[in-house]
Amino acid sequence: MVMRLSRILLVAVIALWLALVAFGNLTDYGSNWVFVQHVLAMDSIFPDAGIQYRAIHSPSLQHVAYALIIAAEVLAAVLCWFGAWRMWRARSAHAAAFRRAKRMAVTGLSVGVLLWLGGFMAIGGEWFGMWMSTQWNGLASAFRFVVVLLLALGYLGQHDDELDD
Repeated sequence: MVMRLSRILLVAVIALWLALVAFGNLTDYGSNWVFVQHVLAMDSIFPDAGIQYRAIHSPSLQHVAYALIIAAEVLAAVLCWFGAWRMWRARSAHAAAFRRAKRMAVTGLSVGVLLWLGGFMAIGGEWFGMWMSTQWNGLASAFRFVVVLLLALGYLGQHDDELDD
């Protein structure tokens, strides 16, 4: 039971973390908006970089990109909250029922990985050259998110049959 409670609490804390990130972006839109705007405009990468043709200068498209980021954050948080709730409800069930209850949390954590690994590290970091920027480089933060989410996915995915013994 302790391992199950540990997994439930881990998912709940990650859900809180993701919810706070989304809440911050919704209530203080301007803070990270500037970050997204500069990354997409590629205005702080190496001046002679041959990838500047990829830049997005349209404020409308930049807002759409930021809205998609926030939507993914909200989705990941909501899925993790529901996952923690479903796991809580199945905490005393057989291993198979508890495994099924983890699916929502796994989906939420996966959405987070897709956002921070796919969106920030792959698209932002490589396609838009964020790694070249000293001021608008979010790769370290994205990496932190990816590591935490992947570790949580690994821990959540471990075999659990302690209550079936």
